[in-house]
Amino acid sequence: MPRKRSIIPAAAMTEILRRAGAERVSDKASMAMAEVMIEKAFELSKDAVRFCKHAGRKTIKKEDIDLARRGI
Repeated sequence: MPRKRSIIPAAAMTEILRRAGAERVSDKASMAMAEVMIEKAFELSKDAVRFCKHAGRKTIKKEDIDLARRGI
């Protein structure tokens, strides 16, 4: 059965985990990390879209991401 492809490359997740101190990272761990990152990014994105719409804009700006990140 073919693996499900993620929108975030596993290699990027492996690099993040290595920079955090991991000596070795399994493929499944990289894929799991990508799934978590996608979930978190989706939550952040929904908040940023809400701030953008509240400001009467269609274009998401850095400040929308910053507000969403702070949880305001």
